[in-house]
Amino acid sequence: MLITTTLDLENRLSERVRVVPPSGIRRFFEIAATMDDVISLGIGEPDFVTPRPVIDAAMVSLEAGKTGYTSNAGVLELRELIGENIKRLYGVSYSPDEVLVTVGVSEALQLAMLALLDPGDEILIPEPCFVSYGPAAVFAGGNVVYVPTSVENDFQVTAEDIARRITPKSKVLFLSYPSNPTGAVLRRQTLEEIAEVVVENDLLVLSDEIYDRLVYGTAYEAGHTCLPSIEALRDRTVLLGGFSKAYAMTGWRIGYACAPPPIYKAMYKLHQYIIMSAPTMAQYGALEGLKVCDDDVEQMRQAYDRRRRTIVDGMRAAGLPTFEPEGAFYCFPDIRSTGLTSEEFAQQLIHEEHVAVVPGDAFGPSGAGYVRCSYATSLEKIEQAVEKITRFARRHQEA
Repeated sequence: MLITTTLDLENRLSERVRVVPPSGIRRFFEIAATMDDVISLGIGEPDFVTPRPVIDAAMVSLEAGKTGYTSNAGVLELRELIGENIKRLYGVSYSPDEVLVTVGVSEALQLAMLALLDPGDEILIPEPCFVSYGPAAVFAGGNVVYVPTSVENDFQVTAEDIARRITPKSKVLFLSYPSNPTGAVLRRQTLEEIAEVVVENDLLVLSDEIYDRLVYGTAYEAGHTCLPSIEALRDRTVLLGGFSKAYAMTGWRIGYACAPPPIYKAMYKLHQYIIMSAPTMAQYGALEGLKVCDDDVEQMRQAYDRRRRTIVDGMRAAGLPTFEPEGAFYCFPDIRSTGLTSEEFAQQLIHEEHVAVVPGDAFGPSGAGYVRCSYATSLEKIEQAVEKITRFARRHQEA
């Protein structure tokens, strides 16, 4: 006779999964989905449709019967063009054999973490930061050492901040500028100072530059600094990039990693076993995007810049001090004048005014007292959201 027992499946799960909490972002998307007329400033996704040439190229590839796998590393012409594009923009040379096409930057990130981190290795990650960075390191067996930043320093990590937290177990430094959630951008001089710390301590670097084309104001005038363009970091850095943000291709899931050969080969091996190859039609779409869509990217950047000015000025007028974001498409207002925590502010705002934002501390302890507002939605909706947030903030500031 078969004996049945009650299974405790929760305790059968791996520890590395159990210790990581659910995403603090997704929870507010789920709440918004249950409500009518919500204006979402929560999701970091362009409201633009992918440029037409990208769509057409993908359709042509399908009609031509290109529905199978590509080479594991990706379509050769795409890898060549990614390398040429990085050289054109930032003066850094990558051969096709140093470019790996991935399923979004998310896959590239996880491959890099798995390739570089052994159990017990420490990775330094400035925060506030995107919610997946720390968990990706934990899933790879690494120990995360968060490096706090603050508005007093424009949420920019410094060489001194990093140096203070280095231990004998430190192996990797993770950087992501322009920053999600703050919109902070690091200037080249600061990065060169960080490079000295990296070399002195024999660290490797992961640099997520998915927002490299979306910079504004003085940061645009200065130009984005691609981390491996600093000579001392070229062979210490894994560069992560992709098409989701600047090309409005989030759903296409197409990214890339550029790395020196030993690291590249390790990531390539992992990619072979885990994924096989990135989506074929998305690769052909991205290829066309690199060829002909610079004007589309610039038009979207300018539209984001107008939205940025509207939301930042609106938050400040509402009595919410807001640091000047210079990149990506997020602003990070200080909401402490309302007497609410970040969580309380976000919860009450969505229920009282039907506007969705994300609590700042979902991105790390340094985000406490702030909320993240995405301006990757229409100017009309941003103006409506600003009116509602102003009404909400003043109601609580006067209470």
